[in-house]
Amino acid sequence: MIHVLLVHDTPIICNVIAAALEDEPDIKVVAFATSVDEALARAVELDVDVALVSTRMPDKGALKLTQAMTAADPSVKVLVLGLTESKERVLRYVEAGADGYVLRDDSVDELVTHIRAAHSDKAFASPKIVAALMSRVHELSQAVEEIGTEVSESAELTPREIEVLQLIEQGLGNQEIADRLVIEVGTVKNHVHSILQKLDVSSRHDAAAYFAIVKEIPAA
Repeated sequence: MIHVLLVHDTPIICNVIAAALEDEPDIKVVAFATSVDEALARAVELDVDVALVSTRMPDKGALKLTQAMTAADPSVKVLVLGLTESKERVLRYVEAGADGYVLRDDSVDELVTHIRAAHSDKAFASPKIVAALMSRVHELSQAVEEIGTEVSESAELTPREIEVLQLIEQGLGNQEIADRLVIEVGTVKNHVHSILQKLDVSSRHDAAAYFAIVKEIPAA
């Protein structure tokens, strides 16, 4: 059973969507929410699999909720409801952590398909959006490579140490880094020790600060 949280600033719309989904044997609407704070509270209180978040939320509420919910509990899949197929808008939500989107002109059948896809770690997108996503990934990859070159040249870090330093700067602990890179915790500790020595700093915080500064230095 897929447990769905509906987030919309108009309760009657939540009721309409819930009524449209009630005949689906594998989908159950467990709660409504009309604000960011209420949605986050419901996600904590209840067993939520998919949050269907309307872009009609005021003050960029849908974007803020997407960021907050994915940070608080990555297991909850966020589907953004009511987008137009604008590359800029879709990318903004994807970069915030959205697992998919439902266009304002999509049918109930398409909505159901997107909910099931998100729950199964899949996503549907038009060729135009896929092309935009691929272009954005390429841009980010180039940026990371340039940053890594700056750091490695100034501190002689290995490629793996640069990966570890990037994750330290993101706030990850040793176990989280080990899980992300699929290596032993002891190996992570060795990398961290080497990074601190090469950067001539005494803490992870200082190493992260160094990395943040290097990122801001324009490439020569």
